[in-house]
Amino acid sequence: MTGPFAITVEFRLHRAIDMPAFRTLVDENARQSCALEPECQRFDVLVPKGVADCILLYEVYDSRAAFDAHLQAPHFHVFDRASDALVLSKSVSEFTLACKGSQT
Repeated sequence: MTGPFAITVEFRLHRAIDMPAFRTLVDENARQSCALEPECQRFDVLVPKGVADCILLYEVYDSRAAFDAHLQAPHFHVFDRASDALVLSKSVSEFTLACKGSQT
């Protein structure tokens, strides 16, 4: 049996000055994902210290199917379209959550 499905997504922006606009979009996507998708267990937006043009997402879903449903959600499409011009590159890594260290 496999555990929950997790991903990390690293975004590099074209310009560091685009960070506030990107943060507005990605933060809203994270909030909507947690509020509207019952199988979204976690959606964190991380900002690496000292790196002005990078955002890392950490997302956990009940299953791969739940993540696939996330990719079809209206709020994801809004984020994806609105942020596209700001993003220089995007790298996605997939994981099986092997140990959940907290109860939240």
